[in-house]
Amino acid sequence: MESVTASQVYLPFHKGLPPLRAYWRTLWKRRAFITEYSRSELHEQHYDSVFGQIWLVLNPLLLSAVYFILIVIIGGHSDKMRYGHLTACLFLFYLISNTLSGGVKSITAGQRLILNTAFPRIMLPISATVVAIFRFIPTLVIFAILRSVLGLPVGFEMLWAIPIVLITIIFALGLAVSISCINVYFRDIANFLPYFTRTLLYLSPILWQASDIKPQLRTLELFNPVFPLLDSWSRVVVHSQVPELSSMLISLAWALVIFFAGTYFFLSREREFAVRV
Repeated sequence: MESVTASQVYLPFHKGLPPLRAYWRTLWKRRAFITEYSRSELHEQHYDSVFGQIWLVLNPLLLSAVYFILIVIIGGHSDKMRYGHLTACLFLFYLISNTLSGGVKSITAGQRLILNTAFPRIMLPISATVVAIFRFIPTLVIFAILRSVLGLPVGFEMLWAIPIVLITIIFALGLAVSISCINVYFRDIANFLPYFTRTLLYLSPILWQASDIKPQLRTLELFNPVFPLLDSWSRVVVHSQVPELSSMLISLAWALVIFFAGTYFFLSREREFAVRV
């Protein structure tokens, strides 16, 4: 007697959102695929080699050293706290930046996979976010060593770094999902992205601290979603202070809005990807 193997068919939907319960269930069942796909991307970027991991942390570390020389030393304000702030915020900013750069082409680069395999397409920007997280982890180790060398204060307030990183991941994932979908329709956005991230770098409290901003420019904090996130991060991991509740709530609100809006936009357009990639 022949055995019957159960199979699951991933049915397309015609308009609006897919059946969400079935969609998320399928996504959860494919978590092993997300892990392996992320590992293949990391392997392609030589993450599993010693020199690949060294360059991973050396790049933002050298960048922070250059900015420190240009802005702090030449400016006559040499300060270990300032260098700690600069490095810590650059590392967290790179988590967002790497998620964007990996997510923007996650759908278009997966053209063959999309055309030949039925699966929730949101797995691709999620994989890009997982890759960025794995690239972020070594920088935490480097910064822990760096802050010990600089003699920065240590306290239980630093545990606030955990919810800040979680909010950053939600925020970055929302950006990756959104921009991956937008890039399907407007391919030039991938070329524009480096200018966007560089502008965001200059307008965020990385090369300068939030306390340095002029009162008439405080409205910048309201329109820059990265501003309260990086300010809270600096307070916690550099100064070992409790972050302002308002900054945490604003960061969480930005992260949730971008995540849910981006996910809705992605899922409502997912059915068109096969004919547009």
